[in-house]
Amino acid sequence: MNPAPWPAPAKLNLFLHVLERRPDGYHEIQTAFQLIDLADSLTILPREDGAIVRPEGAAEVPPEEDLCVRAARRLQAEGQVRRGAEIRVAKRIPIQGGMGGGSSDAATTLVALNEIWALRLPVARLAGIGRELGADVPLFVYGHSAWAEGVGDVLTPLDLPPRHFAIVLPGAGVSTAEVFQAPELTRNSAKTTIRGFLKAGGRNDCEAVVAARHPRVAEALAWLRQRGAAQLTGTGGCVFSAFADERSARGALAGLPPGWSGMVARGLDRSPLQERLAAERSSRASASE
Repeated sequence: MNPAPWPAPAKLNLFLHVLERRPDGYHEIQTAFQLIDLADSLTILPREDGAIVRPEGAAEVPPEEDLCVRAARRLQAEGQVRRGAEIRVAKRIPIQGGMGGGSSDAATTLVALNEIWALRLPVARLAGIGRELGADVPLFVYGHSAWAEGVGDVLTPLDLPPRHFAIVLPGAGVSTAEVFQAPELTRNSAKTTIRGFLKAGGRNDCEAVVAARHPRVAEALAWLRQRGAAQLTGTGGCVFSAFADERSARGALAGLPPGWSGMVARGLDRSPLQERLAAERSSRASASE
């Protein structure tokens, strides 16, 4: 088995409209997910004792609460697998930043262990398991930038213009549950279409809530808006602005205030997880010849 790490890319929400609250407590949304080349890295090795362990990962997240551990155990039960796995997560995606790090780690765990344990479950079934763990997980299982509806799990693949993104992390982690439970969150956006979004763009309905409750995010938005059309991603604490090229994106981060961090990421249509999966299957096919 190829021991090379498995990538778990981040995402940005290019817009996020909240349409209504559903009877089950979730929200109907519309959004456009842009995958980017910022990624966590997971090293996953099989174990023969059936245990699922995570000896390395985000210090802020106990192993038992980590979505990748929960994903592995859910897949283990689904496939009636007796083997276990050791999962080491090298984090690069900010936690509670609105960039989908935990969901992407869970998706990569599902895709990788489906191969490592030779389950051969179809991608739609993996996405269904992922949906039980979080609304964003199916996006990363399918591995393509996408238009999303429902709770974010009804996906239509999108090919988006090539862009680079200046991303600012002002040091504020934001809870998704906090934002969607906020009484001041508007929940009445009118439905739009892919064509409408591509022509006119959109806004993030969660931005006002997050900016009012987290002054650092409001400051970061104001600072980045002096350099481009900045907005919040998802419900998290990171803000971003899109540029036509890497040089412009890097220039936008010049003079970043003390205590903040910034990064430049390239937009992707297809997830690097798909390339890693293809390499795994090629390696296995070569070994069997």
